Amino acid sequence: MSTDRRTLLADAAIAVLADAGMRGLTHRAVDRAAQLPPGTTSAYFRTRQALLTALVRRLVALDQAELQEIGARVPVPRTVGELVAGIMELAGARLTGDGRTRSLARYACAVESARHPELREILVPRENLGRRVVCDFLAGQGVADATERTVTLLTCVDGLVFDRLVNGGDVREEEVRGLVTAALR
Repeated sequence: MSTDRRTLLADAAIAVLADAGMRGLTHRAVDRAAQLPPGTTSAYFRTRQALLTALVRRLVALDQAELQEIGARVPVPRTVGELVAGIMELAGARLTGDGRTRSLARYACAVESARHPELREILVPRENLGRRVVCDFLAGQGVADATERTVTLLTCVDGLVFDRLVNGGDVREEEVRGLVTAALR
C-alpha cells in the first residue's frame, strides 16, 4: 500500500470534512474528492474510524509543519509589536486557503474527539517552534509562568480564529495586542 495514496486520501478526507461536515465524511465522498475509483478509500481504510484517525494524523502533521515553517520564517520577536505580527500571520493563515480548510476540519475533529479519546490523544497540541517562540518571548519579558500564559494566549487566539470561521471577518490586530498585553501582566 502506497504511502502517497494514503496521504492523498487523508488530504481528500480533510477537504470533505471541511466542506460537508462529519456526516458528509464517507468513504465514497473521499473517493470522489480524490478522483479515485469507488472503493479505493475503503481498501485503504476499512472503517470510518480508521479513515478519521488517518485524517486526524494528517491534519496534525500539516498543522505542525505550518507552525514550524512560520516559526522559522518569522523573526524571533523582540517587541510586543513583532510578537503580535507573528500571531497575526498565523491567524490569517488559519482563516484563508488551505489553512481555512484545515481549521474547519480541526474543529470538527475536536468536537468528535469528545466522544473518541483516541482522537483527542492525536489532537493534543504538540511542542513546536511557534509555541516555543511565544513562551521564550514571555519568559524574556519576565513572565514567571510563561508556559501557562503561552497556553492561555494561544488558546485565546484559537478562539478568535474559531469565532471568525463561524461568524466571518478577520482577527484584528488590536484583539491580538490586547491578548498579548494581558499575557504580559
